[in-house]
Amino acid sequence: MNGQGERIEVNSDQDVVRVRQLVRTVAVAVKLSLVDQTKLVTAASELARNTLVYGGGGTVEVTKVDNGRKPGIRIVFADQGPGIADLDMAFTDGYTTGNGLGLGLSGARRLVDEFDIVTAPGEGTSITVTKWCR
Repeated sequence: MNGQGERIEVNSDQDVVRVRQLVRTVAVAVKLSLVDQTKLVTAASELARNTLVYGGGGTVEVTKVDNGRKPGIRIVFADQGPGIADLDMAFTDGYTTGNGLGLGLSGARRLVDEFDIVTAPGEGTSITVTKWCR
């Protein structure tokens, strides 16, 4: 999987479970610490669920990466849903538009090393996260 990712279509709760399992497997393979594995799996679970619930489904691609100094994992969550109208509000701690825990985007962003989001109303959302080995 070096440089080429594994893609999962996310259209059901079972697919969210598959994303968690894949992320855990790759996190172990690149030798993330147990704490960092847990952080990454938690963030991936939240973002995959958002892809399903708010984006109407989409794709998750998990790729091993290396920046020349250390290995890591990059995960891209993409959907063609309604997009996020108010990113500032979406990043407010505890904010949720559903019945979730409110970990949301702000919590997921704190759990990873790099977090990038591209979204616009009516254009869908793409979120890329990266976690590096320490």
